[in-house]
Amino acid sequence: MAKDQFPGWHGTTIIGVKKGGTVVVAGDGQVSLGQTVIKGTARKVRRLSPGGFDVVAGFAGSTADAFTLLERLEAKLEAHPGQLQRASVELAKDWRTDKYLQKLEAMLIVTDGSDLLVITGAGDVLEPEHDIAAIGSGGNFALAAARGMMDTDRNAEEVARAAMAIAAEICVYTNGNLTVEEIKAH
Repeated sequence: MAKDQFPGWHGTTIIGVKKGGTVVVAGDGQVSLGQTVIKGTARKVRRLSPGGFDVVAGFAGSTADAFTLLERLEAKLEAHPGQLQRASVELAKDWRTDKYLQKLEAMLIVTDGSDLLVITGAGDVLEPEHDIAAIGSGGNFALAAARGMMDTDRNAEEVARAAMAIAAEICVYTNGNLTVEEIKAH
């Protein structure tokens, strides 16, 4: 099978919700190849602690590519301790200009409990509106659901979990097996 005919890896919905001094990042566990679910329990949300500084990151896209980016982010955070935005911008600059990194197919949502950012291979570091970020195949479904719940009395985790449940009902590349990490503003 030619490379351009090989079915792509699909899957993942990652959401970050910032509410009430807390940020929650939640991600599903499904990895699909074409129309086949390869794994239903992948862990796409992780806590990083470079230099004792906690950051939560969620990724969508190629797993190997995402791990490469997470390693680079950790190195940037070690070089710029406690400065998530600066480390994210430095990562995005490298990602956009380095010939090896340019080929990586993934996106990241990162937070230190204060900032909530989306990092893309196009060199973008975006701070989302309405304190919600979502990426991946079911990202827009989760985003819409979460926006509809932000004015309720639900906390960040409840909003994230409910939004992910809605995305899993709509997106065939998203399942209900969640990894959820919470981090408070410091």
